[in-house]
Amino acid sequence: MTDQITVMFRLDATTLESLQAVAAETGGDVGEVVRGAIRRDMFRRSRAKKAVRADEQLVAPLRVLLANDIAEATGWRDLSDRLSAKDFEFREAGAGLALYRRSNGQRLAKASDIGTSYGRLMRQFNAPMPGHSHSYLFDRLAAS
Repeated sequence: MTDQITVMFRLDATTLESLQAVAAETGGDVGEVVRGAIRRDMFRRSRAKKAVRADEQLVAPLRVLLANDIAEATGWRDLSDRLSAKDFEFREAGAGLALYRRSNGQRLAKASDIGTSYGRLMRQFNAPMPGHSHSYLFDRLAAS
């Protein structure tokens, strides 16, 4: 075991009683319960996804450049062709879409950052994006 440093802090009586009850259930002591909780929380925080915020100076021109193509597209193929002509493409990103530059594969922004969303496009085209693994979302949209 590594060297341990003693840390003192205050707890309210209710929290201490809860910790003592958990320690009694697990056959340990309050210190073990607290250390375990801290380790789990630190691990969870280290694994948490970082929010990917699009650069507004990049996103605003993209919105303007692509707004008509998105609005006028008659289906997924048409949208893909329109974006491709400008060196862009939508790709699956989690349960949604992200915009990429075709020539170098650079992710530029989430679809919602440029003024649309996967849900909105599914409604516009009355179909899920071909090959999108979350096509079940279309069924949810249709049911609502």
